[in-house]
Amino acid sequence: MTKQNKNKTGFFTALLSIMAAAFGVQKQKNMERDLEAPNPMVYVIAALVFVALFIGGILLVVNLVVPS
Repeated sequence: MTKQNKNKTGFFTALLSIMAAAFGVQKQKNMERDLEAPNPMVYVIAALVFVALFIGGILLVVNLVVPS
């Protein structure tokens, strides 16, 4: 296996890694894997999806808690 194929990261793996980093439970091994990724665009897209889901979740909770 070449090094590039070995370090190839899928979207779901990148999303899980971003979620773990956001909540402060990222492992050192995974952080190093993320920093050595050949295609950082996967992480950028996954981060945008995470931010959208996070903001949507906050808005949903606020709308459920605060009476309109």
